[in-house]
Amino acid sequence: MTKPKVFITRRLPDEIVDPYKEHLDIHMWQSEEEPVGRQMLMEKARSSHGLLTMLTEKIDEGILRQANDLSIVANMAVGYDNVDVKTAENLGIAITHTPDVLTETTADLTFGLLMATARRMIEASQYIKDNKWEHWSPLMLAGTDIHGKTIGIVGMGRIGEAVAKRAKGFGMNILYYNRSRKPEAEESIGASYADFEVLLEQADYVVCLTPLTDQTKHMFNKDAFQKMKKEAFFINASRGATVDEEALYEAIVNKNIAGAGLDVFEQEPISSQHPLLACPEVVCLPHIGSATKETRYKMMQLSLENLVNHFQGKPLLTPVP
Repeated sequence: MTKPKVFITRRLPDEIVDPYKEHLDIHMWQSEEEPVGRQMLMEKARSSHGLLTMLTEKIDEGILRQANDLSIVANMAVGYDNVDVKTAENLGIAITHTPDVLTETTADLTFGLLMATARRMIEASQYIKDNKWEHWSPLMLAGTDIHGKTIGIVGMGRIGEAVAKRAKGFGMNILYYNRSRKPEAEESIGASYADFEVLLEQADYVVCLTPLTDQTKHMFNKDAFQKMKKEAFFINASRGATVDEEALYEAIVNKNIAGAGLDVFEQEPISSQHPLLACPEVVCLPHIGSATKETRYKMMQLSLENLVNHFQGKPLLTPVP
């Protein structure tokens, strides 16, 4: 029996992929770092029954409509804004993603980013490397407390709840804004629901963890940053396009907010000349929210398991809702 042909858009470790070759005819783009080009992706989609994609690949209508044999796209990310889900659904192409397995790891990074931003850790490390540490003074590199402050979480999904649990451990007051109330989180974590504007006005740390949709694109704009406290910090570990980066830059240089911690950007990768990189109040990371070896391996395996289940006629483990 012929195995279904699957194309993986980045080279994954052999120890992860090899066990699945019993069920799948696997072909991989041979670079671990460089994304597959658009033309090559289109050619591979046309000749494959399944794709295992990264968030760097735009699986749009142009790809999907010309891939006549394609029946599943396994997206190795919790978000799936890089995939035209509506067109896929109309064409009968299944879409899966990788929630749950990266929740705790991404929450670790998000809270770590908050701490690094508030306590000026990256700036302090560079201070030593630049040989500037010549003496000690009472307010040298003084940051801002985290314990006892108010965190406002925008997007109370799995990762949002995990971040809230960490905030609770720091004795923080927890506000959240979400499309729907989360009574269980309110009960177990002690989080309080707030309207978006109220959250912006009251939070010392505004943490964006919402999915990217038409409704959330640029929700953090000039008006939103003007509503925040001047002492407040903005943290984004969701998707870069939820933020108007020009408005964020202006808010920081004009001292409308205290600083920002960013793991995501609207256009990735960013240039070293990106204006936000010139701001000492900003900590920037290269989209590493789920980047631990353990978690990335779990994401790879979950994507491959979804592919196998699909072609064996079994229920998908994590279909896109």
